[in-house]
Amino acid sequence: MAEQTPQTLNHFALFGFTDRYWMLDPGPRREIRTRWLTGLRDSARAIHVYQSYPAEAATDLVVWSARDAVEPAATGDFFRRFAAAMAPVRGYITLRDTLWGFTRPSQYTKARSTQEIDPFGAERKPYLVMYPFVKTAGWYLKSREERQEMMGGHIRVGKQYPEITQLLLYSFGLQDQEFVVVYETHDLLQFLALVSDLRSTEARLYTQRDWPLHTGVYQADEEALAAWL
Repeated sequence: MAEQTPQTLNHFALFGFTDRYWMLDPGPRREIRTRWLTGLRDSARAIHVYQSYPAEAATDLVVWSARDAVEPAATGDFFRRFAAAMAPVRGYITLRDTLWGFTRPSQYTKARSTQEIDPFGAERKPYLVMYPFVKTAGWYLKSREERQEMMGGHIRVGKQYPEITQLLLYSFGLQDQEFVVVYETHDLLQFLALVSDLRSTEARLYTQRDWPLHTGVYQADEEALAAWL
């Protein structure tokens, strides 16, 4: 039997350090960051940290939390633990936005893609790009066969860039978007080429919104801490 995508919860939190944080000396700032990240690690099976500033002005860090989500109570447990980790530091680190959803097997492929991101993998690529995604109403009024054909063209383009991996999250009824699209890459110029090629596929006609985009540079925990002395 072909391997299927497991059901996981993936939560992307965009954080900014407050003026109150920057008024502290380096020692207290380090203590705040350490306590904060320690608490976040207790909320999920995997935590990955990315520097988003100065790629964008409104946030400093992106924290990607992932955990198994087979049990219905898993999401509520994650939210409780995440909020508890934030409570002591909310005067210093503010949550500016979130994007989250669940993985599930694709209706357009029979097996799990070899380009699918493993959120629990120990190795991370240098760059992360993610964005919310909404299809038009016309897309859902197409027959399954028509959508399958158009998605086949979309998938063929993606396979021309085997080094770029992707994770698709389903957010229907949970946030304003329907999906969260996540990419990992070693080369942002190559990623730019992929997105440019995808613009010419027929499925693009049925995209209602695929912004705002967020780009992050991966940092191991220790590097993430040191970068914000």
